[in-house]
Amino acid sequence: MIKNYIKIAWRNLVRNKAYASISVIGLALGIACGILIFTLITYHLSFDTFHKNPDRIYRFYTEFHDEEVSRVGAVPQPMAKGYRSDLAYSEKTARVIDFNRTLITITKGNDVKKFQEDNGVSFAESDYFSILNFPLQKGDSKTILAHPNEAVITDKMAHKYFGNDNPIGKVFRLDNKVNFTVTGVLKDLPNNTDRRSEIYVSYSSMEEYAGKDRESNWGGVYSGSQAYTLLKPGIKQAQAEKGMMQLIKKNYTGRDLQVWRFKLQPIAEMHFDRELGGYADKKYLWALFFIGLFLIITACVNFVNLATAQALNRSKEVGVRKVLGSLPGQLFWQFIAETAIISIIAVGVALGLAELTLTPLNNLFHSQMVFNWSQLIAFIVLIAVVVVFLSGSYPGLVLARFQPIQALKSKLTQKDVGGFSLRRVLVVTQFTISQVLIIGTIIVISQLHYSQNADLGFNKNAVVVMPLPQNDKVKMSTMRNQISEIKGVENVTYCYNPPASRSNSNTGIQFNNRPEDEHWSINTKEADENYLATFGIKLIAGRNFFKGDSVKELLVNETFVKKLSLKPQDVIGKQMAINGRSYKGTIVGVMKDFYNYSFHTEIAPICVMPNYQSYSNVAVKIDMRNAKPTLAALDKIWNQTFPEEFYSYQFLDDSIKRFYELDNIFLNLIEAFAGIAIIIGCLGLYGLVSFMAVRKTKEIGVRKVLGANISSILWLFGKEFSILLLIAFVIAAPLAWWAMHNYLKDFQYRISIGPEIFVMSILSTFIIAWITVGYRATMAALANPVKSLRSE
Repeated sequence: MIKNYIKIAWRNLVRNKAYASISVIGLALGIACGILIFTLITYHLSFDTFHKNPDRIYRFYTEFHDEEVSRVGAVPQPMAKGYRSDLAYSEKTARVIDFNRTLITITKGNDVKKFQEDNGVSFAESDYFSILNFPLQKGDSKTILAHPNEAVITDKMAHKYFGNDNPIGKVFRLDNKVNFTVTGVLKDLPNNTDRRSEIYVSYSSMEEYAGKDRESNWGGVYSGSQAYTLLKPGIKQAQAEKGMMQLIKKNYTGRDLQVWRFKLQPIAEMHFDRELGGYADKKYLWALFFIGLFLIITACVNFVNLATAQALNRSKEVGVRKVLGSLPGQLFWQFIAETAIISIIAVGVALGLAELTLTPLNNLFHSQMVFNWSQLIAFIVLIAVVVVFLSGSYPGLVLARFQPIQALKSKLTQKDVGGFSLRRVLVVTQFTISQVLIIGTIIVISQLHYSQNADLGFNKNAVVVMPLPQNDKVKMSTMRNQISEIKGVENVTYCYNPPASRSNSNTGIQFNNRPEDEHWSINTKEADENYLATFGIKLIAGRNFFKGDSVKELLVNETFVKKLSLKPQDVIGKQMAINGRSYKGTIVGVMKDFYNYSFHTEIAPICVMPNYQSYSNVAVKIDMRNAKPTLAALDKIWNQTFPEEFYSYQFLDDSIKRFYELDNIFLNLIEAFAGIAIIIGCLGLYGLVSFMAVRKTKEIGVRKVLGANISSILWLFGKEFSILLLIAFVIAAPLAWWAMHNYLKDFQYRISIGPEIFVMSILSTFIIAWITVGYRATMAALANPVKSLRSE
């Protein structure tokens, strides 16, 4: 019997190639999206879950209780050492200090190789590898990084630096400061970890590399200062966090006792906490989950529409089968078999589409996702079963309950084929989903356009930023003069970072010799006197600070003044102390506010001050009409000044675009899924119009005989679907507004959701739908009325 079901089902599909093809395409698109979204979600949920005892591994982070509670995904460098010696909640605790964009130099005879490592180098204590599961491939795990000037690198780095030679015993130099000997090789990092450092060196060499003051500094937090701990069995997170109050009481006094807090973050949550440096956001994963679910539902709805549109064409076949003794149950399972064949073919096509799309998706996310077939097969089987019964049950029941006499006499009514009202509901459902995605796409595009084109308060265009490896006064002065003489250079400044940067330094302030520090921190930016001119930052009061290495003059922004509830003129000439009151200066100017980070965060109080020892970048404003020779000249001068270093540069506007990397990824995904939803929706609409054309064949023939023109017949179809699209829009608009209102909450500076966005959505949907309907309706309108009326 099952063999017969399959054979008959296959014959019917071959006979109705257009119906079968459209059904397969619709289901394949929906299932392919489901497969990709499932792969994406499971990939992100798997981050750092491969470690041993992941439920007991935590990362320390710092919480500041000032005017508002803020968090930093790092801790003061001595904090973990104090925790380890004073508290007994953990089996092991280890510090790891990350330094990004480091230079690795390898010398072999006269051959010198230089490598710029964006993921940098990590100074790690040996217990770090006992807490996290990064196993050794070569070397002794018992003595890993136990002595100064030792290093372990991944197998990938070993081949990069030393080729096929044995890396053990080889030496490399870090940032032209410290030599390290390779004593171990780690297995290559798994794709699903946020710990991307592939070079680890002895923590005991930290002072030689970065100085001695860091080890006793409880008052500052460097973003690369990480620490991990493995709690003892039975110890709860809250218990350890409460115990860490002892560290606060021991190492802080005065108001700092109320401000500083240390907390624990489960390692599995690191990937999803963007405030603490995580990459993803679980709400985006939930959004993708529902988009995938809606696309699969849309594909099923499309199939039901097409299947029921074919019902009248197959009514006589069903009538004959019933007369010959077929039971309703047998007919039902025959149509389920048809749906199963379509679904199996669609799954095969979907897997092919997903395989082809996975590489572009990896490129989009800068990831290395692969299909986990053990999970994916279970997911595909589940989806296939759901699709078969969700898509096949209703058409099967409709066809199985035909009255044979009426079917054979061609007297089936609209009620007999399931009722047109259900198909209306299905089309409304499809286009509700499509319009929600269209509205979402328009809003995300508008917000990103606003973020990347709004006035930032400084000039981001045509500014080249180059690293400054050394703070040598003579070299800096000579290089400035040489760069200034290049044709096409408009200005040059030394600074710690540009006005907007991912790397920000925050510190407490004491204003005007007040007895207590302010209850908020200030973002400090070390720069020379050309900073304002190079970046086009405007002053609203006072003056720029004077040139000179010993100048103790400061510039602040409008937000700083507002925080003090003063006017710009009121702060000019006042004293201010920062960095634990170790740096004191006079405020000489107030800058107009500029965005110091992305639009996701508020403009911070900012202080610009001269301090050549902290400069780490050279920013050059150039004339883009002479960009190529200017960049070549900059390259030459830089390499003459720092011949032992690795040269690189970036344009400031490119680095600012990276603030919105995840938003752009989300936009690309929602654009793709909106397009697929529209395609599937149009296929469903085509099915609806096909059904209408069959149902209204004789009506159209009569109208044409009585003199109706093509446009009036087209409107006969148009008014039907126009009402459905309007209903879909009425449902979609509030849903989309709610979803996108929550999305925009992530931006402190955002667009408003105006009526023009919804007008664009409904117009675009109508245009696409009219094209779809127009083709099928025109075919029906041009049909010969003699043929359609002959059966009467």
